[in-house]
Amino acid sequence: MSPPSDAGPKELLHWFRTTDEEPVPLFRDLLKTLLWLVAIGALLFAITGVWPPMVAVESGSMQPHMEKGDLIVVIEKGRFVGDGSYGDTGVVPYRAGKGSGYRSFHSYGDVIIYRPDGATGETPIIHRARFWVQKNENWYDRADQKFIGSADNCKELPNCPAPHAGFITKGDHNGEYDQVYRGIGGPISSPVESSWIVAKAKIRIPWLGWVRLAV
Repeated sequence: MSPPSDAGPKELLHWFRTTDEEPVPLFRDLLKTLLWLVAIGALLFAITGVWPPMVAVESGSMQPHMEKGDLIVVIEKGRFVGDGSYGDTGVVPYRAGKGSGYRSFHSYGDVIIYRPDGATGETPIIHRARFWVQKNENWYDRADQKFIGSADNCKELPNCPAPHAGFITKGDHNGEYDQVYRGIGGPISSPVESSWIVAKAKIRIPWLGWVRLAV
């Protein structure tokens, strides 16, 4: 039964909450679902400090620790800082993590989500921070020789000397640093400045990322 034409706000609210007249129950259920989603989103934002608080893995570059289609809960880089973080970045690189024992996703150091070369229009990259370099630094001797390809010295190494300060990064499954990668288009990114880091990866939820990727 429809509410009286002269019903006030309280009467209308009571009618909306109790009536079985279609399609009101459908709208009521949709509203409840929406309110739950808003509440969960607000809670995740309060905990993680970033929005959206989850990202989907789009490639296999972090295998076996992350798989394509995984959903990753992320946090603001300054939260839950581990032992060995570099300066005020809030990020623990691989080498410092190995020294302090800090691990994430089954290896040392933090996995970060960053904008390649700081570009806002590019899909963010989710890779592990390996070590920090200073501007104009010759970091050839500090690099793991397994991940620099065929370079015999700094001159043959992309982004060496470092064009600016930042993190050298790498996908756990990849054979070269992002700053060295010699595929089509050249290196994935120059050294990752702190301001390019969107978030740190925290929790992996298998498969649920396929829904986000499909959307």
